[in-house]
Amino acid sequence: MVRPPLTEVDRERGHRLGATLRQARGTRSMAEVAAAAGLSAETLRKIETGRVPTPAFFTIAALAQVLGVSLDVLAEISAADRAA
Repeated sequence: MVRPPLTEVDRERGHRLGATLRQARGTRSMAEVAAAAGLSAETLRKIETGRVPTPAFFTIAALAQVLGVSLDVLAEISAADRAA
């Protein structure tokens, strides 16, 4: 199966998601948060910088739980562009 190319909207959404997760991480180290979520620090780095603009649901769910961020808040970030 060939994955369709990402649009500019997809990329921007990924950057906003990453920025939100980075802000929620605060002063905690990337390695600490990634380990608690069951991810590698490199995966978290890629998500926070927008290099993975469409991470898997369970990855985001794990990060949301570790960071204390509601999935509803993260969904709002993604839904903002759908109305436009």
